[in-house]
Amino acid sequence: MVLTYTQEHIYHHPWDRVTAAAWRKFTDPEASSALSHVVDVHTISRRLDPEAGRLHTTRSITVRSPPLPFPLRALTGGGGTVFCHCIETTVADAGRRRMEVVARNIGLRRLIEVEERSVYEPHPLDPDRWTAFRQETRIRCKPLSALASIAEKVEQRCAERFLQNSAKGRDFVERICRYLEAEGSSAAAAAAATAAGSP
Repeated sequence: MVLTYTQEHIYHHPWDRVTAAAWRKFTDPEASSALSHVVDVHTISRRLDPEAGRLHTTRSITVRSPPLPFPLRALTGGGGTVFCHCIETTVADAGRRRMEVVARNIGLRRLIEVEERSVYEPHPLDPDRWTAFRQETRIRCKPLSALASIAEKVEQRCAERFLQNSAKGRDFVERICRYLEAEGSSAAAAAAATAAGSP
């Protein structure tokens, strides 16, 4: 059985600001407490395709998994805290103003497979000022597929945790967007004051 769910959100900020904020989400000092499930983030590769105007990036992300049900704890060695390693690939297309982020777990794959696909694009109602965010997540509990009811509970528990963490991530992107907006306004005001004071 596979559990799939979709989330959508409108950022009332332009695409370039939202994507800049999304890149900074894991490095924000206040994010470390709210996004405490994220233990480590490393950039593995970064490649710019100048002809196509696309930036391709691969990052490794280590997260602390939600508490596992007893049958799964036994399969992971019976420990309490379980860490999961994920690979995130991002293609940022500045020309089309589209950024797609795909994250998949590479750890715990014999137990559960998770794929999270997110897209940031200008919102069709106000493309210069708003950004549409769409995220689709697929969760499949592998060893329990014969025990459908247990697998369904595990998938649902994982989905609930992913929804909570996703909401926290969106909140931080919103906060960073507001910071970038204020930073841009301050720079514009300083430039205007300098220009007004020059002979």
